[in-house]
Amino acid sequence: ALYIAAYNQLSNYKCNDCIATMHLLPSNHFQSGFSYEIIGRAYFESNDYKACVLAFKEMLRLEPFHIRGCEYLSSALWHMKKEKELCSLAQQVVEIDRLSSEVWCVVGNCFSLQHEPDNAIKFFNRSIQLDETFVYGYTLIAHEYVHNEDFDKAISSYRLALLWDKRHYNAWYGLGVVYNRQERYELAEYHFRISMNINSHSSVLSCYMAMVLHSQGDDRKTEEAIDFLDKAISRDPRNAQLHFQKAHILFSLEDFSAALNQLEYVKQLAPKEPPIYTMLGRVCQKLGMVEE
Repeated sequence: ALYIAAYNQLSNYKCNDCIATMHLLPSNHFQSGFSYEIIGRAYFESNDYKACVLAFKEMLRLEPFHIRGCEYLSSALWHMKKEKELCSLAQQVVEIDRLSSEVWCVVGNCFSLQHEPDNAIKFFNRSIQLDETFVYGYTLIAHEYVHNEDFDKAISSYRLALLWDKRHYNAWYGLGVVYNRQERYELAEYHFRISMNINSHSSVLSCYMAMVLHSQGDDRKTEEAIDFLDKAISRDPRNAQLHFQKAHILFSLEDFSAALNQLEYVKQLAPKEPPIYTMLGRVCQKLGMVEE
């Protein structure tokens, strides 16, 4: 019953609840590859990539041939820019099962991190040739096309993912990103809203939603954008991108003191990010704090 509850919570992206439920399992059930697969996926959807990697590594330690979930482990390593670990994982899983879609997603992510998009797409395509219902493969292909600014092919791949799974929020989000890049803000908003209806707990989605709302130059939508960010910050207070996006909106509203407060906090969270200091300079200039 606990497994079912945890899986349902994960399906509804209630990731913290899912992890808490999994920890209620008896030790003999908890110490299994399947348990750590669910926990790793929950951390992945929470954007806690470090914890995600630890969980999936424990999965592989307990069950070295447990391939399902490795696609998310590889994506977490991709986000963390852990090239050596990702290459090592790719070699490991290819030796285990060459007929697994998850394996070729790992290999594709390895090439993607090495800035070889054509090879990445080739291996992601291999994953959906092995299983045409493997929706994550379509989404990763689309992400590569977005990176190459081949937006028509990206849109096509995201839509193929949605043909197999209408609740695959990553594809709705991806379409929103494409339309945002094309400055088609109303279409972007439409797709982000669908994505957020599926996964209302994502800080990344909240940030993009705020960007798109604010970009439309409507006072009511700008207020809604700040509301989205405030709710996301209450769930994820140490997410620097959320605070930075809020500072950007406050700056455009000429609330420079509030923008400065946000940026000072962002500087503590991400002290090595150059855009923070660029915006800090602009805010200080507006406040007459030239020496700062």
